[in-house]
Amino acid sequence: MSKRPKLIATDLDGTIVSHEGLISQRTIDAFTRAKELGIHIFFVTGRPPRWMGEIRDAFGFGAAICCNGAMLYDLLNDVILEEWMISIDDQTEIVQRMRIAMPEISFAVESNDHYQREVGYIPKWDIGLDNVGIERIEDGVRVPALKLLGRCSNLEYTSDEMVDIAQKTIGDLATVTHSAANDSLIEISALNVSKGATLEMMAKRLGLTADDCVSFGDNPNDFSMLQWTSRSYAISDGHPQAPLHAKGVAEPCEQDGVAKIIEALLDLPA
Repeated sequence: MSKRPKLIATDLDGTIVSHEGLISQRTIDAFTRAKELGIHIFFVTGRPPRWMGEIRDAFGFGAAICCNGAMLYDLLNDVILEEWMISIDDQTEIVQRMRIAMPEISFAVESNDHYQREVGYIPKWDIGLDNVGIERIEDGVRVPALKLLGRCSNLEYTSDEMVDIAQKTIGDLATVTHSAANDSLIEISALNVSKGATLEMMAKRLGLTADDCVSFGDNPNDFSMLQWTSRSYAISDGHPQAPLHAKGVAEPCEQDGVAKIIEALLDLPA
């Protein structure tokens, strides 16, 4: 691995976007230099497209994989290119099984610009999109979904505990992960849809292999991506299990950990 990467894939929040929502100039400069050297840049995130405006404004370049791998998004033109959705039938089955396994759970559903939640689902980020809610998410399942969100609003379980239960309950139907270790929130995608799977697909379309790629991430929804690329870095203040899935560790976002590693990688021969 003594050569410059041909593709850089990075998570956003907690990785290059600080916990205060800031992106440092050093980070922007490092990615800009990489882009100018002809390196493909992929922003790979759990965010839906409506949360990508600040990334577009900050960088002005790059491709985007949104919703934990469920969407390929044209960042610059604000256009959805491809989606890998949870079917209506699978949404209903997932909700029914999880209610039995975890009666405390409540749900929200994400589908393109459509967001709907149950009354019992207390949002932390999508406040204002659905101020009313519905009693049962099953009554709002009318189209395929990018992801289902499951929350225990009274914090009965950690996110890690919720993932463990969900994997045993719906692992044959869906991919389950989380990006909030200090919360009680899981993110559910269609079966075999993940950041890593979609990144691998995009790299292959560009004629690239895992050896050509480097990735950065901090939470369980990044683990598949960190595992797939031959060079990968877990953020040191992220999920405690993240370093087990990566080949190296980067300093925290607030210390420009990703930028420092990219600067060193760009000094390698092409």
